[in-house]
Amino acid sequence: MSAIAYLNFDGVAEQAINFYSKALHANEVKKVKFKDFPQDPNYPLPENELNMIMDSSIEFAGGKIMMSDILPSMKMATGELVKGNNVVISLVIDDKQILEKYYNNLSVGGNVVMPLSNTPWSSCFGLLVDKFGVCWKFNRDAEKLLDRLIANKQ
Repeated sequence: MSAIAYLNFDGVAEQAINFYSKALHANEVKKVKFKDFPQDPNYPLPENELNMIMDSSIEFAGGKIMMSDILPSMKMATGELVKGNNVVISLVIDDKQILEKYYNNLSVGGNVVMPLSNTPWSSCFGLLVDKFGVCWKFNRDAEKLLDRLIANKQ
C-alpha cells in the first residue's frame, strides 16, 4: 500500500510535471493525456481538453507525486480548483477489501463524490471528501493504467 500526494491543476499540469521532475531530479516520469485514453463516443471531450493531462507520476528519491488536470467540463462535479483544494491523498491498494474498508471509514460524515466502482481506468476507484474537507482518491491499480496507455503509445 502507498499513500501518494496527488496534485490537481487547472490546465497547467504538463508545466508542473516538467517543473517538479526537474526540481526533484525525477528518475522516472510517466504521463498520459486525455486524448491517449479511449473516448466515449456519447460524451466526447471538447478539443481543448484532449491535450490536458489525465494522469501522471514522477518518482524521485524513493518518493512519488501524481498529477492531473481538472477538466473544465468536470468542474460541475469537482468544483472550481483553487489553491488549497488542489492536493488529494491517493490511496493505492491492491487488496480490494482493505481499500473498501478505508473508503467506508473515511466517508463517515463526509461527502462521497464518486462511489467505489469499476471504471475504465481502474478495477476499483472512488473519490470522497472527508468530514474535515480533505479529498481522498482510492485506486486499486493506478500504475497499471499509466503503464498500459504509455505502452500502447509506443
